[in-house]
Amino acid sequence: MLFSYKAKLNNGEIFEGSLEALDRFALSRELRSRGHTPISISEAKKFDLNLHFLDFILARIKISELILLTKNLSGMIKAGLSLARALSVLQKQTKNKKLNEVLAAISAEINAGGTLSSGFAKFPKVFSKLFVSMTRAGEESGDLAGSLTEVGMNLEKAYSLTRKVKGALMYPGVILCAMLIIGVLMFAFVVPTLASTFKELGVDLPATTRFIIFLGNFFSEYLLLSFVIIIGGIMGMVFLFRAQFMAKYVDFAVLKFPIIGGLAKEVNTARTARTMSSLLISGVSITRAIEITEDVLQNIYYKKVLIEARQGIEKGHAFSKSFEENPKLYPVMMSEMIQVGEETGKLSDMLLQIALFYENDIEEKTKNLSTIIEPFLMIIIGAGVGFFALSMITPLYSVLNNIG
Repeated sequence: MLFSYKAKLNNGEIFEGSLEALDRFALSRELRSRGHTPISISEAKKFDLNLHFLDFILARIKISELILLTKNLSGMIKAGLSLARALSVLQKQTKNKKLNEVLAAISAEINAGGTLSSGFAKFPKVFSKLFVSMTRAGEESGDLAGSLTEVGMNLEKAYSLTRKVKGALMYPGVILCAMLIIGVLMFAFVVPTLASTFKELGVDLPATTRFIIFLGNFFSEYLLLSFVIIIGGIMGMVFLFRAQFMAKYVDFAVLKFPIIGGLAKEVNTARTARTMSSLLISGVSITRAIEITEDVLQNIYYKKVLIEARQGIEKGHAFSKSFEENPKLYPVMMSEMIQVGEETGKLSDMLLQIALFYENDIEEKTKNLSTIIEPFLMIIIGAGVGFFALSMITPLYSVLNNIG
């Protein structure tokens, strides 16, 4: 059963939260075991249209909020504030109810004798393994503020990289959606008029024209249903592409797709180098760093390279070997610089240089991506318009020839 509660911390601060428990007494015992003094406990309503439903829809912690959290937390710790006090300040500042609850739970964990990393680990959907591991490494090395700063930089770079790629693909996406809507409306309102003209003239229609007329009649009679089918089809395709059994096919197609494939390779290279560098700088062991980086990467083929690299290191092989054996995924520069880093003992620095190089390269390419994609869009649109025009004009030529 879910209960909402209000409790007092040892330092006198009052906080609110919610927990699952058998009954009020069980929850009270749980709070007291954590060193809190319960003030009030009430059963959470199963459904409140004005609160819980909206919370379910809107309660989401954005990457930008996590970036701000790490920067502020790092800054306050550097300024000399205790961890509990810093979290309390952040809890008061945030307007995101979900984040507020998370910070309250982490504060409770710390007041009960836990660590910041153990508090983060209790929310795997909010704080990734990368987040937790780098925080733990900072706690162990005595440089928690530095590790949090590094986490924030890593999140910011990854967020910026993803946003730039998505922004570059937004333009062609909007154009294709607009053309799809215009096409359906043309089929629904223009084609039936032409079809009735052909019927009156008694013209023999080619197969392409009959196909277009069939679609036109269907869209005209079932316009709303047509949009439902199209939207359902798009959602079905998205679901299919995200399905686990499709991962290797989708990831392979992305890497082989013109223009996008090259960009995807650079994004994965930059993400690998940036994540590994951040983890190694924070003091995480190389095998653990590789394991965490596997989770950060989305493409199954890049994951396999890192799995091979981790297994190779455990057998005594060089870290650069797996990258050297996969030049179609990772550029030669990656393996060469990693090799130099291993030889000089500056692996984290070399990885950081690789990340900076490819991040800058991606930034330049995404600026011009819309311009590069435009000719392909024109070809697709032109082919569609040409097919439609040819299919509808051919019967008219037949009529003119018969008249002649």
